[in-house]
Amino acid sequence: MSRIGKLPVDFGSDIKVTTEGNVITFTKGKVSMDLDTKGYVDFAIDGNTLTFKNLSESREHRAFWGTFRALANNIVTGLTTGYTKQLEINGVGYRAAVKGKVLNLQLGHSHDINFDLVDGLEATVEKNVITLKSHDKQLLGSAAAKIRSFRPPEPYKGKGVKYMEEHIVRKAGKTAKK
Repeated sequence: MSRIGKLPVDFGSDIKVTTEGNVITFTKGKVSMDLDTKGYVDFAIDGNTLTFKNLSESREHRAFWGTFRALANNIVTGLTTGYTKQLEINGVGYRAAVKGKVLNLQLGHSHDINFDLVDGLEATVEKNVITLKSHDKQLLGSAAAKIRSFRPPEPYKGKGVKYMEEHIVRKAGKTAKK
């Protein structure tokens, strides 16, 4: 039985939640997100809480019960407080700059990498730290992973782009012959 699916999702009065069939729409200002439950789970809105209920005790329905509750909670959290991820750039000559809606990265390649920032994603750069902000957790995670993939950290000197909380396991270099 899902322990996550049992918990209600509380949303404030500033978020408007509407339903149409199996689609739940969360709206705050100009931001709107859909969560299509596709008939796997049932949901109910009571005041400022949203609860989910599985339609049967099948393994698939129980799995989707917790998943849709978690997705709805991520949407509410993103619309109220937002999400941030920080990436650190290590290496001589490696740097980043934001120019409008483009993140310019110089990561030791023969060319600069221009990463387009989609709507709903903001980036700031201070020294060697890139801070990404968004209301969409999935968008933020995929953008951070894409930026990291341009130059992942290498295990000998630690050069590359890494998450701030990531720890790079270092390897010893070559040893001299005796």
